[in-house]
Amino acid sequence: MTTIKTTCEHCGDVELHPADLALELDPTADSGTYLFTCPACGDLQRRPANPRVVNVLLATGVSYDVVVPEPGPITADEIERFVHALDREEDLWRMLPSS
Repeated sequence: MTTIKTTCEHCGDVELHPADLALELDPTADSGTYLFTCPACGDLQRRPANPRVVNVLLATGVSYDVVVPEPGPITADEIERFVHALDREEDLWRMLPSS
């Protein structure tokens, strides 16, 4: 059976099996996060998974979910870009949907 070696932030190195881990994938990137419960202390650990780690975990049979990140609040930069886009538009009525 495949053994995966990782690190618990409290206990140090631990060995797990693919069924002991879960992978959360970001659909907008080729990376994600993996989670496991430390077999020594029982603490839930969450670790970033770069593309290489994602590939290794998937190849060993770790289950995964695609998690869509929730959008954050509109930023001042986004508002500023929107205002500039409106300023450049000569015919604002053209942007309205026709019925």
